[in-house]
Amino acid sequence: MEEQNLHSEKDTFLAKWLAGELSDDKLKTMVSKADYNSFLKLRKGIQTYDALESSTDTSFVKIQNHISNKSTKVRNLNSNNWLLGIAASVILLFGLFFILGDDIVSIETSFGEQKAIVLLDGSEVILNSKSILTYNEDDWKNNRTLNLIGEAYFKVKKGSTFTVVTDNGDVKVLGTQFNVNSLGDLFEVTCFEGKVSVTTKEEEYILLPTKFVRRINGNVIEKWATIDLNPSWIHGESSFESVPLKYVINSLEAQYDIEINSKDINNNIIYTGSFTHNNLDTALKTVFKSLQIRYIEKEKRNIYLSTK
Repeated sequence: MEEQNLHSEKDTFLAKWLAGELSDDKLKTMVSKADYNSFLKLRKGIQTYDALESSTDTSFVKIQNHISNKSTKVRNLNSNNWLLGIAASVILLFGLFFILGDDIVSIETSFGEQKAIVLLDGSEVILNSKSILTYNEDDWKNNRTLNLIGEAYFKVKKGSTFTVVTDNGDVKVLGTQFNVNSLGDLFEVTCFEGKVSVTTKEEEYILLPTKFVRRINGNVIEKWATIDLNPSWIHGESSFESVPLKYVINSLEAQYDIEINSKDINNNIIYTGSFTHNNLDTALKTVFKSLQIRYIEKEKRNIYLSTK
């Protein structure tokens, strides 16, 4: 009778533990130390992915329900079948963990898409369109480093050290708000609150609120100031201060999933202004009309520019 009760308890322990109905201390008594550590790692992976991708909540519920249903079906079977049921649950769980990856979390945005992300220390990130953010969640406590391609706005929780690594340079902070844009040969860092350290291969800069630095095409770092409290793009508008037109074109393409043919114009014309993310025609007019550049859509989502 006691053996039957033991089997009844064990054949559902994984589902109960994931649901919070079984304590960590109790789980320790039921599995080996190696398995216990693996289960902790698995749970953290699920929780992290759940926080980053809220749209997948339903999928995780379905998976957990699937595990629970699988356990219920084998509850009254003999010992051999009980072992098979537990093995199936373990395989399902580790299959999920394998899908999540080897501790590297990667978040990517598509054309015109933004994603809000909550990191493990409570810091927040808003990722702009056509950008990629990656970090090692398993080593986060010891190494709070993120790799960025594209543009992101960071609100770092006070007391948290933080490093953003890009191909153009690194940004180190301690409880602050800042924006990083690093794509190709463009590198721009703006501090909105607190203090940030910007390090490139050639030099290091300390930025205070309202200050930003920018390097374009490998040229000397430019120092600027802003009156904005946060980046305009998180409010649906991209703004530019004295940048070559080609970077504005890149931003238009990323926001609207279009291709702009600019071979017949001077891509290095300096542009200061902004464009909306809500209407393509308005955005094109705002940018190109002010520069007396004609634009025409010869094929769907293919824009051709000319000065004639």
